[in-house]
Amino acid sequence: MNAPFNPTAAATRHPFAAYVCDDLSAELLKPLAFELGWPPESVSKGGIRTAIQSLSVSASPTILFVDLSDCADPLGDINALAEVCEPGTAVIACGAINDVRMYRELLNSGIQDYLLKPFTADQVRDSFATAQMMLMGPRHGSADDIRIHLMTAVIGVRGGVGASTVASSLAWLMGETGGHSTALLDLDVHFGTGALSLDLEPGRGLTDAIDNPARIDGLFLERALVKANDKLAVLSAEAPIGNPIVTDGQAYYQLQEEMKAAFECTVVDIPRHMMIQHPHLFHDVQSVVLVVDLTLAATRDTIRILAWLKTNAPQAGVLIVANKVAPSLTEISRKDFESSIERSVDFLLPYDHKQVVNAAKLGKSIADAGKSSKLGQGIGQIAKKLLELVTEDDTAETKKASLLDELVTIFKAKPSGVKK
Repeated sequence: MNAPFNPTAAATRHPFAAYVCDDLSAELLKPLAFELGWPPESVSKGGIRTAIQSLSVSASPTILFVDLSDCADPLGDINALAEVCEPGTAVIACGAINDVRMYRELLNSGIQDYLLKPFTADQVRDSFATAQMMLMGPRHGSADDIRIHLMTAVIGVRGGVGASTVASSLAWLMGETGGHSTALLDLDVHFGTGALSLDLEPGRGLTDAIDNPARIDGLFLERALVKANDKLAVLSAEAPIGNPIVTDGQAYYQLQEEMKAAFECTVVDIPRHMMIQHPHLFHDVQSVVLVVDLTLAATRDTIRILAWLKTNAPQAGVLIVANKVAPSLTEISRKDFESSIERSVDFLLPYDHKQVVNAAKLGKSIADAGKSSKLGQGIGQIAKKLLELVTEDDTAETKKASLLDELVTIFKAKPSGVKK
């Protein structure tokens, strides 16, 4: 809505308020509000006129539900409501008039949805979910329109090198330290640990998406994601190992597209075999974290994967992260590894069994459970380098640097990590 923005009121605004004319609607809305963590007292008796009077002297809620049943001129009253509602308020209206023309006029006036009475609980849930997705998405005409969405793929060159551990920690750091809304997409459908490492139940969202890609949209994503905290959501799975996954990868790509619209950062944990099966997953990836160990087999596969990325994801900057490094136990030296792959290792993460066990017991990421450890700090440095891609620069508008220019600058910088 379009009332002047009031910074003081915005700081005290409530997440939800409803003004309905009848007891039946009020009793239906109260438990739904409670489900979403909103106080049932947010539902008040009185229609849109009561809402206008109340909001003219108080802060607008984030989501406003208003009843038009007692209106002689619904469109006029909605316009009057717009005069007192501040920007960033999603308005859902309900009423008894079943008229397509009026419905379209109401939507054109700026409301989020119109529900015909008597409405059901599921209809209200869907409308609330759509409003929340709209509020989470970028605002047209704001800085979000030009903000870079950072999509990072994390790949392990061999099984057991710790790519999933690194992926969950990077996702946690992008949200907690970077302050960016972040999604973790774990594409190991049968054996993924994205949710497990954060002590979450993965749910059926990922498998449902694969079974029926046509269902994937913003509302589906909102329901499928599991919230780890205010800034991090996870989409993972533990599909029965007796059920093979048959897909052309379209569902994975659609999920990536929806996450781009809903989040500022996406971390995709991609098993290496999926690179061959679904190369299109790398078309929009800006950065790749290639997790390796210092072994002969990893050396061979790093060379092969780097060549594959050069062909299939030339736009992506690549960070090579050597994990579980114990100087006395490495199969080959860092110097020999770098000589063989013809480029530097960007980061070395030390082998720290104690921190890994502690994080597993706590149900937290390494970056969260071991913030002060060398391992946790090393992962923090990786996240910091990646987040340079989405850090707002005050001179960006005058320089008008392209995304490719930023990537080249960042990933050609001197590598960080443990010295040779």
